[in-house]
Amino acid sequence: MVPFAGWEMPVQYAGVIPEHRAVREHAGVFDVSHMGQLEVRGPGALEFLQSMLSNDLTRIGAGQAQYTLLLDENGCPIDDLIAYRLGDDHLLLVVNAARVDDDREWLLGRLREGAVLDDRTADMAMLALQGPAALDLVDLPQLAPFEFTRAEVCGVLGIVARTGYTGEPGVEIMVAPDQASRLWDTLLAAGAAPAGLGARDTLRLEVCYPLYGNDLSQSRTALEGGLGWVCALDRKEFVGADALRAQREAGGYDRLVAFRVTGRGIPRQGMAIRPAGEVTSGTMSPSLEVGIGMGYVPADLAAEGTEIEIDVRGRPVAAQVASKPLYVKEKIT
Repeated sequence: MVPFAGWEMPVQYAGVIPEHRAVREHAGVFDVSHMGQLEVRGPGALEFLQSMLSNDLTRIGAGQAQYTLLLDENGCPIDDLIAYRLGDDHLLLVVNAARVDDDREWLLGRLREGAVLDDRTADMAMLALQGPAALDLVDLPQLAPFEFTRAEVCGVLGIVARTGYTGEPGVEIMVAPDQASRLWDTLLAAGAAPAGLGARDTLRLEVCYPLYGNDLSQSRTALEGGLGWVCALDRKEFVGADALRAQREAGGYDRLVAFRVTGRGIPRQGMAIRPAGEVTSGTMSPSLEVGIGMGYVPADLAAEGTEIEIDVRGRPVAAQVASKPLYVKEKIT
């Protein structure tokens, strides 16, 4: 157990590698109750969030969710989050634990008439059931990716969403805090392995999902972070849009790239990339059995196949820029 954003969080149960493999091969369950939940409702809720979030909420309807960014005026992420559209005037934002206060204060400071924001973090627990067997492990509602509904799971009522942070099929389930233990125990009894923050990190890095505080921050723009695809620059106005349009027009900005180590060594956050750049996330991949990572490099080093070096404690280790995701599950034919 380790302290994290005011919570006590499990790093591992049986160990990072067995938990990682359980999620890749069968099913694992994560307690992600540390994630924040901000509820926005009222006749002006949708219009307000359209002006604050980078993606286009009009492209989803009730019962659908969307990955998006909360940006500052420079186009840099204050947070990355998932917006759940409960109705035309009712949305739920699931945000990173370490960013709850910043997100809430940023939104409250710009709140418009007709929109009300409530911090529901203390009212919700959240479990993530992930893996190729996850959707068949217990009785779950039939949902497409990024759809959600209110339903009972193992006798516990909650919001069930086809979302996750592992690259595997699965659901995230939001329930009342006093029901979380019961649901957790039932999912374990059904065959899911308990998984902690360590496996969550190796799983997300294999599929190149960025982590706020590592790969994303207010020192890099959304375009630099490779998240232009969640910025509706040609469809609407939102905070940070003008800065991103100017950067897109100018070009030549740094890029967040994925890489594989071809030498011997494990990359870690903060290590230098040669001839230029810095590692933002790095690990030994349990699935690929090589060192992998992501980091920012100048535009001229960002092409797939570019040879680079990672400075591993003063020792140069060969690596190569790779396409995202780094891990792709083999399809059985």
